[in-house]
Amino acid sequence: MRREELYLTDMIEAAEAIEQFISGLDRDSFIDNDVVRSAVLQKLTVIGEAAARLPKKFRGRHPEVEWDDIIAFRNIAVHAYFAVAWPIVWVTASQEVPVLKNQIAKILATEFPT
Repeated sequence: MRREELYLTDMIEAAEAIEQFISGLDRDSFIDNDVVRSAVLQKLTVIGEAAARLPKKFRGRHPEVEWDDIIAFRNIAVHAYFAVAWPIVWVTASQEVPVLKNQIAKILATEFPT
């Protein structure tokens, strides 16, 4: 099993990629752009997969992160792709991912100081 630090780093990197993908876009531009939508959804899937692979005990030490929602989102994206609601993906990418990125950065700083 990979170390927790590596999964958290994966999450940060995916969040940064999402920020780049949607930079300068508004909701309608995002929804109209299949390439950007696909890229964002793939990175959200990476975030969800990394979250799912973190041990429950580790996740339990950080209840400020909505781990269950992140994992559930990944499951919908992967297993019910045709049910993905793009306006919800937009809100997730534009509003929730930056918050998550900050939460994960704090966890990295406290759990794995350099």
